[in-house]
Formats: sequence, structure tokens, C-alpha cells
Amino acid sequence: MTRWLCAVTVVAMGAMGCQEEQKPVVPTRAELRTVSGSTVEFIPKEGQLPYCLLFTVSEKGVIRQLTMTRENRSIKCDAGKRIYNSSFRVPLEEGKVRAYILFSDQRIQAGSVAQQLYDLRDKQRLTAMDFRLPGAVAVEMLEFTPKPGGEPVTGAVVGTTDITEGGQAEESEAEVEEPGLDLAPPKETPPPSGSGTTAAEAPTK
Repeated sequence: MTRWLCAVTVVAMGAMGCQEEQKPVVPTRAELRTVSGSTVEFIPKEGQLPYCLLFTVSEKGVIRQLTMTRENRSIKCDAGKRIYNSSFRVPLEEGKVRAYILFSDQRIQAGSVAQQLYDLRDKQRLTAMDFRLPGAVAVEMLEFTPKPGGEPVTGAVVGTTDITEGGQAEESEAEVEEPGLDLAPPKETPPPSGSGTTAAEAPTK
């Protein structure tokens, strides 16, 4: 009888040990898809809130807002479709980045989020509780380390927006574009013959 009790005790303790070692798997709200060494895409998963904002915070403290629109508010983010309908190129020299995707049930102003993110930039992991935002909000954090190499990606957003002290955004290519537009630089067109102005002399904006 004593041996039987000992055997049961050993088996029970072993089972408890296995349960303690197994950590619960936390489901992610979005997928980070690597396109090339320094270019990524962010794909929301099913069941997320309909709108989102996307920011990155680099090891060097550079904060970038990747979802820029004229209204500077959350954009529509559909499950299974890449955010902003674009790929994003992460500057290699800035090192590892933390990407924060803020899902919400309503369109929220990005300026307020940028300011709060700047204030919280030294915190390693942020949740929805860290932000003061209206309505229902959920936050996903994904990490990415850019690497050299890889072919250029058509439609990649190169000119993202840097957030400076005070949460003010510096103008960039992405700021004046609507989601889904190709942000490649426009091709130069030669002046009409006889105009007396060469391409090198043409005024620049």
C-alpha cells in the first residue's frame, strides 16, 4: 500500500511539474511578415477592432508614425490585408524596432497617441492601459531587427514620419499621401523644346 501511494505521489508531482513548465500561449493580434532584410508588412488577424494606428520605436529612440493620412487619424485595417496597403522599410542604422499597432473601435487622433508614446518611449512593453484614449483600444507589440540585403520592394514606404520631442511630426512623403497610394518619387519630365530651360535649370519645389 505504501509503495502504491509513493508511486501515485511521484506521478502527480511529475504532472504538476509539466504543467508549471508549460506557459500559456498568448494569441497575437497581428502578424509581422518579413519581405526582405529591412522591409516588413503588418497583417491584422481575424477578430480585431476595425481601425488602427502603426508606430515604431527604434533602439536609438526614434519614433516613427507609419500610418499617415491628411486627417492624421486611425485608418481602416482589415483582417488578412497589410496595414496601409504597403510594405515598410526600417532604417538599418537604427537597429531593432518595436512596432506598436493600436486597434480601436473608432478613429482616434494620432497626435495624442504620438505624444503619449514619446512619453512612454523608455518602457519596454506597452498595453492599452498605458494610453489615455476614447472607446475600446487594444495594443499589439511586435519586434523586428532589420538586416542588410534584399531586393527593393515596389510601393515600400521609405519616407515615414519621425516624431520629435513634444510629439510633433516632421513632414515626410508619407504624411501627404492617402493609404494605399504608391509613394515612389515622381518621374521628371523634360521641358518642351525651345523653352530655353534645361532640366538642370528647372526650379525645384
